[in-house]
Amino acid sequence: MSVNYKIFRMRTVITLSPFIQSEEQHIAIGFIYNRYVKAYIKAFPGVSWSENHRTYCVKNKQDTVQILIKYLQKNHYYVDYSSMKKKIKLPNKTNRFSSVILYKELPLELRDCLKRFVVFLKGKRYSSSTISTYGTFVLRFMHYSKSVAISEWRLSNMQRFIEDVIAKEGYSISSHRQCVSALKLLSTFCNLEDFDASNLERPKKSRYLPTILSKEEVIDLIQVTKNLKHRAIIGLLYSSGLRISELLNLKKEDLDFDRSQVHIKLGKGRKDRTVVMSEVIKPLLLNYLNTYMPNLYFIEGRDGGIYSDTSVRHFIKASAKAANIRKRVSPHTLRHSYATHMLENGVDLRYIQDLLGHAKPETTMIYTHVAQKDLMKISSPLDVTIDQLNEKGHSNKKVLISRNNS
Repeated sequence: MSVNYKIFRMRTVITLSPFIQSEEQHIAIGFIYNRYVKAYIKAFPGVSWSENHRTYCVKNKQDTVQILIKYLQKNHYYVDYSSMKKKIKLPNKTNRFSSVILYKELPLELRDCLKRFVVFLKGKRYSSSTISTYGTFVLRFMHYSKSVAISEWRLSNMQRFIEDVIAKEGYSISSHRQCVSALKLLSTFCNLEDFDASNLERPKKSRYLPTILSKEEVIDLIQVTKNLKHRAIIGLLYSSGLRISELLNLKKEDLDFDRSQVHIKLGKGRKDRTVVMSEVIKPLLLNYLNTYMPNLYFIEGRDGGIYSDTSVRHFIKASAKAANIRKRVSPHTLRHSYATHMLENGVDLRYIQDLLGHAKPETTMIYTHVAQKDLMKISSPLDVTIDQLNEKGHSNKKVLISRNNS
């Protein structure tokens, strides 16, 4: 029995990669789940579980990498530490701040106000993610304006905060818009006559065309993915147009093989919807379920919890590289590709909107700008001009664009 275990250990690959957590360098320790491997890694001094990154990790101090590698190799594990050669810079100090420190520096009046504001958001049934985002922006505003009593807050305080903090620290347009939304809610909550943000303008949303894979690239991406679980994830993301959060929260009971349907429970905007399950992908999904036998969630991480979105992004990127796809590929790229290919196949935009779970048709309209069905039928004006000149037959020679007409 011990001999077989030793053979298993020699085949075990452990991957070390750097990441930032709590403004400190850490080493992520990745491995295919096995309770013996897990126990051995947990025995290394300083190892902890990162809930945000869904991985075991250790702080990257001086000589930690070398000590950790020796420790793992001592137990006959193969250690892939190639990613550790990449340098990850800490955020710029001017942009770094701790919410805990900012909160402690607030006067008691503002602390109490922030707590009641969070309760106010919960009463409006905002998601925990939205409450966290809005709460952080309001915390920063309160810290910026902490020398001013709440009763003295004015619209100008918000405008100066946006100029001095949001703009100068280089927040993205989407973050800027979220900040304005948070301040608008704060002004509603405070209900002060001169602290009215109803006319505070959000910057215009950036309109980027999404990255789309060709149909051939999607097939290549699935085929080069050797891991069964990873192949099932990529296949389901594309074939049903799921968001990454919807896939990770999908339960086994949400897959209806008999009716060829996938039920999305409380997707974005807390809306349920049903999408089509591909007939082609059914054998792959059943093979995965019979092999991995997950308990609750369709895709499960270590200890049966929700699978890590970071892991999904990582292996999709690796599969894209293996498939020689030079585009930037993410889980959402597969969703964009699903919608675009549906449009190119002649599916009505209204049905695509329902399948994607979009609240507004304007959101789905973006795919009309990237769909190739009708655009590729349009001839270039250069081709039309050359064809017209050749049809007129002014000379015996064919009109070409090379200098010697040959």
